[in-house]
Amino acid sequence: MSGVTVKEGFSGQDLLNTANDTSEKSSAGEWVTNGDPVQPVQGHVTRLYRRRWFMVLLFSSYSLCNAFQWLQYGIISNIFIKYYGVSSLAIDWLSMSYMLIYIPLIFPVAWLLDSRGLRIISLIGSGLNCLGAWIKTGSARPDLFGVTLFGQLVCATGQVFILGMPSHIASVWFSSTEVSTACSIGVFGSQLGVAVGFLLPPVLVPNIEDMDQLSHHISIMFYGTAAVASLLFVLVIFVFQDGPPLPPTLAQAKHLSNTDYSYKLSILRLLKNQNFILLVVSYGLNTGAYYSLSTLLNRMVTHHFPGEEVNAGRIGLTITVAGMCGALITGFWLDRTKTYKQTTLGVYIFSLVGMVVFTFTLDLGYLWLVFITAGCLGFFMTGYLPLGFEFAAELTHPESEGTSSGLLNVSAQGSGIFAVHENLYCPRVPCNDYRCLDSSLPLLKA
Repeated sequence: MSGVTVKEGFSGQDLLNTANDTSEKSSAGEWVTNGDPVQPVQGHVTRLYRRRWFMVLLFSSYSLCNAFQWLQYGIISNIFIKYYGVSSLAIDWLSMSYMLIYIPLIFPVAWLLDSRGLRIISLIGSGLNCLGAWIKTGSARPDLFGVTLFGQLVCATGQVFILGMPSHIASVWFSSTEVSTACSIGVFGSQLGVAVGFLLPPVLVPNIEDMDQLSHHISIMFYGTAAVASLLFVLVIFVFQDGPPLPPTLAQAKHLSNTDYSYKLSILRLLKNQNFILLVVSYGLNTGAYYSLSTLLNRMVTHHFPGEEVNAGRIGLTITVAGMCGALITGFWLDRTKTYKQTTLGVYIFSLVGMVVFTFTLDLGYLWLVFITAGCLGFFMTGYLPLGFEFAAELTHPESEGTSSGLLNVSAQGSGIFAVHENLYCPRVPCNDYRCLDSSLPLLKA
């Protein structure tokens, strides 16, 4: 754009300094802020800030840490069962606590997000994640299962303040052509945390008989997690912002100027939206199957391939990395095409096919084939996560993104608990066969 001087090359603290987000007027009468166009319309001025990328990346980082703590027990469940001397159900509940706690707490947390903004939610979420991690550092003894359970419950509570934020951050900080990409990056952090949760625990905590050595390895994992969580909490305290001084889009400007918003009426309107309810059901079935698969993957793999704890983690890593690729690709695709329904339908069909193929390849005895089918399943199943958030935002506009994504996650958590219960305690099939996974397929076909 000729005739405009735009300041470039900000770094460090300059990136977070509001004073550096200057605007100047070109000869064409447009406003430019750090190279991004700004338009004054109806008394509002929209502006994009470079710090928006730092905000979503910081959120992704502490979301990663929280997601890692979700799976750090389940992927080596056989080791923790032996270490703490508890039942498999007790270890399963360390993972399922994330799903159970979310359901009753999401509605007050969604209200808090709408009424108090992003910063207070980020502080609470990252703070609880940090506190839970430090509590677990005191549980590296075989007689302290209660302490590790308490620490996990604290982390699970923190997850309620994290899981529904990607779409809200995207709408508050990003332009309409970037929201799907930003939402994908937000979900990307959680998926990367799941990937690390699959990969690191089997490496850090080997399956050994010496309890003293095992306590040492578990302590290393717990203290490392606590150190990372503490660093991220400090960054959130000093860096994370509630929102930009000026909104990124006219739709967001209109939302901010709306003083008649009612959280209760918003939920009632969402529950009357038939298209949104159909999405809630389908999203819950797909994501619930993913949660149950992640929770039970260790025992599924070691049942069919004894002694392959490390490869169980690598299979989970394959699922998640493929899903991250799927999430980013669908995000870029939606930003350019806006074909929400068609993309959702296609991804959902391939997720169903992937689940069927993965389920029936476990019995064949070829570990390399399980890796391939797991990657195909993960690409579509976990790639569906940000797609669901963005489709919900489109279906429910102008309702709050935090409320719509919260209802999606309630459905997913409830379906996940049901699927884990069915897989373990289904009376039709012996639970050590793990073929109860097929019981979810008729629901997915519906």
